[in-house]
Amino acid sequence: MIPWNLIPDVQLEDDLVKIWALAEEDRESLRAIAFDPDIWRYFVVHVTTEEEFDRMIGEALADTVARRRVVFSIFSKAEGRIAGSMSFGNLAEVDRRLEIGWSWLGREFRGTGINRHAKFLLMQCAFEELGCERVEFKTDVLNEQARKGLLNIGATEEGVLRSYNYMPDNRRRDAVYYSVLRAEWPTVKAALCRRDRPR
Repeated sequence: MIPWNLIPDVQLEDDLVKIWALAEEDRESLRAIAFDPDIWRYFVVHVTTEEEFDRMIGEALADTVARRRVVFSIFSKAEGRIAGSMSFGNLAEVDRRLEIGWSWLGREFRGTGINRHAKFLLMQCAFEELGCERVEFKTDVLNEQARKGLLNIGATEEGVLRSYNYMPDNRRRDAVYYSVLRAEWPTVKAALCRRDRPR
């Protein structure tokens, strides 16, 4: 088992991706793929300027150091470069619960299986290394692509929290929650392994 305070030291990989905690050296690789408005359509921040990008990365690095959230870089082995980012957040060690989210990929990496593989590796770490009882996900109720993707990785839709938070355009977002529980993980894992055979 990995102590939760050592989550930022975790490195995960399979045939398609490698994942490590965000580092300052990753900043420019992420900058090169971040300025695509489609990434941020349903995100709680918008990145349209260099200043907004640097603020987002600065907050991600600070959150990781403070253990408020652990932000990971996702590396595409096929392309030999960083494809995007994903995080462990809402860390509740006493309750053995965390959220996987804050996920984004550059345009050329979407639809390649990288998102699914990264989520598999993070779920595997959460259940098998951190001893989680629950892994949760949330997204904008309007984000049909993300909702379909969460169902495709075996998460169960739980319900909508209405008027959950403000979005950058001042819209009040309804957030829809999904989860995978420890008892469900063996079945979810087996289905994903049959589909992609991640190692």
